[in-house]
Amino acid sequence: MANADEGQVAEQARGGAASRELLPVEVLAIAPTPFFGDYGCHVRILEESRALQSWGIHTTVATYPFGRDVGTVRLHRAARFPGQRRIAPGSSRQKFSLDAALALTALRAAAIERPDIIHGHLHEGALIGWLVARIFRVPLVFDFQGSLTSEMVDHRFLAVGSGTHRAFRRLEQWIVERPDATVTSTQGGADLLINEFGRPAASVCVVPDGVDTNEFRPIWEMVGEDGQLERSARLRAEMGIPPDRTVIVYLGLLAEYQGITHLLHAAELLVRQGQTVHFLIMGFPGEAAYEQVAIALGLAGHITFTGAIPYERAAEYLALGDIAVSPKISETEGNGKLLDYIAMGLPTVSFDTKSSREILGDLGLYAERGNPADLARKIQDLIDDPDAALERGRLLRKKAVELHNWERSAQLLVDTYRRLLGQR
Repeated sequence: MANADEGQVAEQARGGAASRELLPVEVLAIAPTPFFGDYGCHVRILEESRALQSWGIHTTVATYPFGRDVGTVRLHRAARFPGQRRIAPGSSRQKFSLDAALALTALRAAAIERPDIIHGHLHEGALIGWLVARIFRVPLVFDFQGSLTSEMVDHRFLAVGSGTHRAFRRLEQWIVERPDATVTSTQGGADLLINEFGRPAASVCVVPDGVDTNEFRPIWEMVGEDGQLERSARLRAEMGIPPDRTVIVYLGLLAEYQGITHLLHAAELLVRQGQTVHFLIMGFPGEAAYEQVAIALGLAGHITFTGAIPYERAAEYLALGDIAVSPKISETEGNGKLLDYIAMGLPTVSFDTKSSREILGDLGLYAERGNPADLARKIQDLIDDPDAALERGRLLRKKAVELHNWERSAQLLVDTYRRLLGQR
């Protein structure tokens, strides 16, 4: 399954949907993160649980004490200890106490919900899930989102080659070997599990991220809908975007491994060249610090930082864009924001990584990884040929509708669950 090409996987999904056999089981998802937080793996957890409902599968989520409730998902939140505060995305020493509390919560949730499957998100979720699955004698699925040690290096929590780095690498290897099956959002993640961690290919399944193409729709599909264009115009004015500007949008976490500094330097180059552009930077944390960098680069009047955007309003803000950009430089993580971009029909520029090519294919514009000047050139290419950019966006929208819906991903996850339950 890990090596199935795009067409084979799509065919499997279509076949399963045509002859659907419900799988009425209980799943306990363990999410070592302040769910729901409007980004990344939070969206994957939410949309997986929603898509699985149509298969008769009920998902309960055990998670940290922080985050906001979403009405469609049953939550068990860990207790909040004195002195604990909400953590930013990435590595934090506070996670040790949060994960200890989450382990107790997951055990209590399992005793109440009596799950048929444990679904551990991220490495900490897989580790806690292994304990819960052993005690309750049920299968464990690991939702792998990238290398733990690589993420800790990306967040400057570990130094490559240090004793601590080697210790965490051994721990990561041990965790990766525990699940009965592992799902990952990208082929690159599957290759990493198989080639670097030695996992059997039969135990690894690519379950791509999806996107709700009814919610995320291009502005040209909304023409004629009551008040939609007027609402977009009002929002554009609220964001301080002049009417004559080409708007380049970014939606996601603001961090160095996401390439935000590279993006700001690319923006500086375009503005210095006299381009009538405006960058709409949506996300958190660190927006205040990055805004100061932008001002120092002379971008005042050409950039807007919104802070966190609720997931429910992401499409509304993305609809303001003419071009989307993803300067993520991490080589081991997925890049789910690209799915929102292409569902919106936005021509997209990305640094050249495996995860970006998996989603965008030949329709993406790729800059040399970590090169702001090349990133600026690729954005310029789209500005210079608006007709070609529009056509590229239309083809990306078509690809999102046909290949990147959550129903397709749910089918693959159901197949994994069914296989594990059949082996009991």
